[in-house]
Amino acid sequence: MNGWLLAATVVLGGGVGAALWGIATGPLRRRVVAQNLSTALACPGLLLLAQGYERPSYVDVALVLALLGPVGTLVFARLLAAELAADPPRAWGLTWPAAGLVAVVVLALCVAVGPSRAMVKLLLTGVLLIGGNVVASHALSGGFAGVRGG
Repeated sequence: MNGWLLAATVVLGGGVGAALWGIATGPLRRRVVAQNLSTALACPGLLLLAQGYERPSYVDVALVLALLGPVGTLVFARLLAAELAADPPRAWGLTWPAAGLVAVVVLALCVAVGPSRAMVKLLLTGVLLIGGNVVASHALSGGFAGVRGG
């Protein structure tokens, strides 16, 4: 086992395990935040696994998850808007640490792979994941001014 695999084990075991527990239990507001957090933690785990096992195809899976995960959260926020309005989630407390984790993992992997096409994919994955989770967290925490569900 190398350091990349150990880091992936910590991220996936601790973070995603806690997020899955949050999804499975508790009030609706905690479940939607945990669902958003699970994407933010699974992607860095996949990126670390890609480096640890030397399998570049795992980066493609992380890229797709970085794109579709926050979109799924936005769909949940839209469909559950009435229920979430009564008891709005507070997503910001977990969003910034998750974004920091993504940034650290992506930067460490960029240093490891060096300037290449793989580095561009890593940076794109990081930008999509951080940006998507910030937008999804903002939508969960009350939405955008002037945008109302119909």
